[in-house]
Order: sequence, then C-alpha cells, then structure tokens
Amino acid sequence: MYWGETNSAERSARAGGKRVALTGGLLVLIVGALILTAVGAFAAGYYAARPVDQDALRVFDEVWALVERDFYYPLPEDKDRAYGAIQGMLATLNDPHTLFLPPVAAARDTAVMQGQMGGVGAVVSQNEAGEAFVVEVRRGWPAEQAGVRVGDVILKVNGEDVAGKTLDQTVALIRGLLGEEVTLTLRREGTAQPFDLSMERGQINVYGTMLEDGIAYLSMDLFNSTAPADVRAALERLLPENPRALVLDLRNNGGGFLDESLEIADLFLPDGPIATEKLTSGEQRQFVAHSGDIAERIPLVVLVNGRSASASEIVAGAIQDRGRGILVGQRTFGKGSVQVLHTLGDGSQLRVTQGAWYTPDQTPIERRGDEPGGLLPDIVVEIPTERTPGVDPELEAARDYIRLSQSF
Repeated sequence: MYWGETNSAERSARAGGKRVALTGGLLVLIVGALILTAVGAFAAGYYAARPVDQDALRVFDEVWALVERDFYYPLPEDKDRAYGAIQGMLATLNDPHTLFLPPVAAARDTAVMQGQMGGVGAVVSQNEAGEAFVVEVRRGWPAEQAGVRVGDVILKVNGEDVAGKTLDQTVALIRGLLGEEVTLTLRREGTAQPFDLSMERGQINVYGTMLEDGIAYLSMDLFNSTAPADVRAALERLLPENPRALVLDLRNNGGGFLDESLEIADLFLPDGPIATEKLTSGEQRQFVAHSGDIAERIPLVVLVNGRSASASEIVAGAIQDRGRGILVGQRTFGKGSVQVLHTLGDGSQLRVTQGAWYTPDQTPIERRGDEPGGLLPDIVVEIPTERTPGVDPELEAARDYIRLSQSF
C-alpha cells in the first residue's frame, strides 16, 4: 500500500525550517551493533544521547550470543538479522504505517512513485475459485493491443504459476519496469488449450475516456510524481467535449505523495480547505485550494472502495465535505496518518508516522481501534459475491445518479 507522505527534506521546506531527527543510518548502526554483539563499542555515545534500559539491551545481546552458539542451521547474514530486528522493533509500535523497507523493496517502491513502473491496462479480480481473471481491458493499452479479453483467466505470469497467490501478488507480477515485456498465460472460454500473450508494459496510471451517455470517466491508480500532469492532460482532452458530468474513479488507489494529492484536489476545488495535518509536535497546518483551475465547475462523482486509501481519501474527503461532488461505492480504507520518509545509507527506507489527516470538516480519516475510520460514501453500493466480467456496479450506480439528478 502507498502512503500519504513526502520525504523529510520536502516536509522541512514546507515547514519553513530544518527538522532534526534520529536518522535511519544511526538506527541501522545501533541495531547492527547489538546483533554483532558489539554493544560496548557504541554504547557510551548512544547512552549519552538517550536513556536506554540497559537490562533490555543486555538480554538482546545475550539472546543473539546464544543463538550464534547453539543454532543448528545456517544463520542469516548480519544485514538480514539487522533488518529483521528493525522490523520487529517497529512492530511493537502497533502502527502498520511505521515501517522499514530493505533496499530492494525500497528501490522498487521508489520506481513506482517516480512513474518508472508500468502495467498492461487490464483490470483483474478474483473468482470464487481464487483465480485471477480480467474484468476490464482498457482501450488503447498493451493488453488490448495484445488481444487480452474480458473473462480471460490468468494462469501464469512470465511462466510463474499464480495459483494460490493473492490478487495483490498476481498484480505485482504483472506490473514492472516501463518498457519491459511481460507474458501472460491465459485460459479462455471456448479455447481448448491455455495460450500465451506477450506485451510491453506501459504507463497506465491515469486513464480517461468519454462514456456513451456523455459522461466523462477518469481513473487514477496512484498519486505518483507524474499524476498531476497526467490528470490535467486527461481533463484538457475530455472537457472540450462538454460532458454532462465527470466520474473520478479512485477505487483501489492506495495513495501516494502528499504534494501531488493536494495539487490534484486543487484541480476540482475552488478557494477553501482541502485537509488539515496535525503533527506530533502539536503543530496544525491547513492545506487549501485556490480558484481558477480546470475542473472546478463540472458536476462530479467520485468512486471509492475499501482499497481507496491515504491520498485518495484526502482528495475524496475534500470533495465530499466541500459539497463539490458525491462519493459512490464502499467505505474507504481509513489510512489517514502522515509518514515522514527517511532514505537510509544503504538504500533502505524508514517511514515514521508523524501525524494524522483530517477532512475540511475535521473528520479523522485514520482507522484506530474499534473506530471504522475512512469515508462513508453518499451512495453505498454492495459488493457482489463475484464480479461478472464487463459489469461494474459502482460505475453503473454513478451513471444512474447522474442521469436522474436534476443538478447534473
């Protein structure tokens, strides 16, 4: 899942001053030193900087000394033990959004956020048998050009069997670096044997088209670094066709960068608040939209579901609270916390929750404890037990609302 965050340098610039924090590099050094049983070499400086339960550190050191002495099977490399210790330490915070990514995962995530990763332009779901199958093939994208059809069942990705994998795991295999080729092994009704289709990954984050009833449709998978320009370009292409309304599809959009989400929200909102950020320090900052952007007047419906999170919820919450449009779908995920991102010396990343987001009406987005969190749509659409290929209940509900609404 992506995050409603920015890196520490960007956040410092917006705050108007330099922010000082325990760096991730020091964190890796501390945990690595403990695991390598070299506590004494570094402890004096660390203890001087911060009081630490020395008994706990001694137990930690004792455990690993005994493991190194007694464990029968091969031990992991030192860095892997350090990463595991960091992840275990962060788990005690009971905050799934404060997390550590090793270098390979961090590099992949950075590539996604910088718009270097692509897909094939097919929307997939899972049937009752747990198989991934195609529910939509977007016009003009690699999957359509290669011959993928709605209803095709995905059996393998680049030769790797996807049976038993989650939908997210299957999608992760399909997505990858822009320009690289991916081969899908498909089963199709009426075709005797499975077959392969190969296609080159493309940038499919933002997709816009005109629907048959004069409604503009715009979907976005991620608030990455290219999203504001891509959304603006799509709007500049669609709005001259004088659509009666716009459907903004944020379903399954797990979030992205903070600045990009604010910029995109501003495209749809006149002067006024977008969201409020409340930080650990007690500081509160309100982010506002300014009039004069391209899509402030067109009637608007936003599609959301339980996988719409973080930056998606910031945008959808602002549109709902400001009365700019309505939400259709299911309650959103409820990821309203703010993370500051630290890139560490070895290329790994540490993300630390530093605050929380609130909608213009000061409604908290974050799901905490028994509180449901997230945003409740104006029109709730029940999730069907199994998706029928080519049928989109949420989109149909939005289109019905637009057709019947006098204001639209």
